[in-house]
Amino acid sequence: MAYLQIESGSDTYRCGGFLIQPDAVLSAAHCVHGKGKVNITVTLGAHNIKKKELSQQKFHVGCWVIHPRYLNYRSGNDIMLLKLKKKAKMTKYVKPISLPSHNKTVTPGTKCSVSGWGQTSVTGHRTDVMLEVDLELQREEVCEESFKGYWCQSMICAGDMRGRKSTYNGDSGGPLVCNWKAHGIVSYGYQNKPFPKVFTRVSYFEPWINEQLRKFAIQEASKCT
Repeated sequence: MAYLQIESGSDTYRCGGFLIQPDAVLSAAHCVHGKGKVNITVTLGAHNIKKKELSQQKFHVGCWVIHPRYLNYRSGNDIMLLKLKKKAKMTKYVKPISLPSHNKTVTPGTKCSVSGWGQTSVTGHRTDVMLEVDLELQREEVCEESFKGYWCQSMICAGDMRGRKSTYNGDSGGPLVCNWKAHGIVSYGYQNKPFPKVFTRVSYFEPWINEQLRKFAIQEASKCT
């Protein structure tokens, strides 16, 4: 799990993300889109982001690329790849998350987990300690009925029907992990409703991710912004 601190002028934002290679992190495009010039710091291996834990590794981001078809989170393509200026050291607390193969799907009813440092409820405070909840994959119709423009090929519908557990503001960009693979990226939902939530479908973007990783491999992080 990665914690992203995004600074834009005098404003500071937070998002989640996840390591997929020692120097590459996936997150949501809306975390930086429209914020102008930003500086991003990535913290890996953190539990409490307000403490200096021995497990933590901090990195400056050399460059990032958002999907070329991204307009806003409701239109889809809410995905961003970041290149760290240095490679992370693999440890018990810092390790990449596996990605599903192209267009691989997961059956509705599957229990998945999502983690982050976002708000603890619709009106709650943001947590400094990483929290994790289990959410259930929903039938596509659940999100199609709730969100205009929901497209099942590139999005995943998930949540807790009882509304007791959810993702909230500040959790964006974090992984939805199903069967030990990052199948989704926290994208959007209604701010005043805990259910359902929409996640970017990682498997749909697998070719784009691999293309960007190949480009990153031949670029210097300090020159690819």
